Amino acid sequence: MKTQVKLKNLRISPRKTRIAAGALKGMDVSEALVEARHMIKRSGVSLEKLLRSAVSSAENNFGLDKDNLYVRDIQVGEGARLKRWLPRAYGRATPIIKRSCHVFLTLEERVEGKNRKSKEQLEKERREREAARKKLEKQAEKENEAAMKKEEKTKERIVSTKPKKEIIEKREEKKNSKEGWMSKVFRRKSM
Repeated sequence: MKTQVKLKNLRISPRKTRIAAGALKGMDVSEALVEARHMIKRSGVSLEKLLRSAVSSAENNFGLDKDNLYVRDIQVGEGARLKRWLPRAYGRATPIIKRSCHVFLTLEERVEGKNRKSKEQLEKERREREAARKKLEKQAEKENEAAMKKEEKTKERIVSTKPKKEIIEKREEKKNSKEGWMSKVFRRKSM
């Protein structure tokens, strides 16, 4: 079974991307991921993400085994061009063409049907993942509520430890003292 994914409008020229893509063609998925991760070319990162996306969609949507997949084909086509101008001497302008590309990746099984999951198994795994996710969300919500209650208690303790009379006295002292914003404005400079 084939799995096809595409990456559109990658802001790297197709000529440069084809060099990196050609190295991955015909490799097993695990080898291709390692190769893409350690590529010197800038497009290696994008190709790795695309490959990971293709593998996960093959596993989740079609129940294919990751170890049985290989990169059947990678095609790099030309995308939209951005046309810009660079000012030059004597009032001239030089055109700059910023190229982009579209990458089409096809994965296929080495041995047809090996370790493939049935639709029932896929559905069961989805339900289990959904139940686990909901359980984690409930647990996080409870922890969040407990943290909020604890924070409220600490705020109450801080407020209740200082008597109100002391707070009022400090405010009055600040008002009565000569240190205020006016004294800062008219302060003499000492040498």
